[in-house]
Amino acid sequence: MAQVPAGSGENGRDKAGRNTRSGRQETEEERADRQWGELLQELRVAQTGVQILFGFLLAVVFQPRFTDLSTVDRNIYVVTVMLGSATAAALIGPVSYHRLLTGRRLKPQTVIWASRVTKMGLGLLFCTMCSTLLLILRVALHNVVALWLVGGMALWFLVCWFVFPLWAIARDNGRRPADGGESPDAGDSGPRS
Repeated sequence: MAQVPAGSGENGRDKAGRNTRSGRQETEEERADRQWGELLQELRVAQTGVQILFGFLLAVVFQPRFTDLSTVDRNIYVVTVMLGSATAAALIGPVSYHRLLTGRRLKPQTVIWASRVTKMGLGLLFCTMCSTLLLILRVALHNVVALWLVGGMALWFLVCWFVFPLWAIARDNGRRPADGGESPDAGDSGPRS
């Protein structure tokens, strides 16, 4: 059973409005600030990788061997560049959103929206990575082995990026107290309603 600290009301908030049930003594605004900082750190990692990958993709078309690509490979290239563009937009979008809404007292909503767009960006990054691998391996191998290798790597990306985190959530949900109390916050992506 979750213990409520002394001085806390039944709603799990102290006199200053801080959430006492989650194991952190923070207001909604403090929580949003912390979550925004965490999200920015995550975006920095993802954006760096996307920028390097996108730069590589843009340079490919100017290589002499590009004209030797088959129509299928050129189509894969175009799809990959479009996916890379969409990925960059999704992973840079939260920064623009935050900048435009700064000072309007919408930080909790900004964190929720930015988290959703970041998740969408990770999904697009998954597609971009798979498409890039397909293009490179088709050019390198010229056979069906490329599809098997891309399929294996796609599965590995899914496991690392989505299955392991979802498994951790499922395990954590199984450990939650039966009284409906919140377990300690582990850096979730948005305020709970």
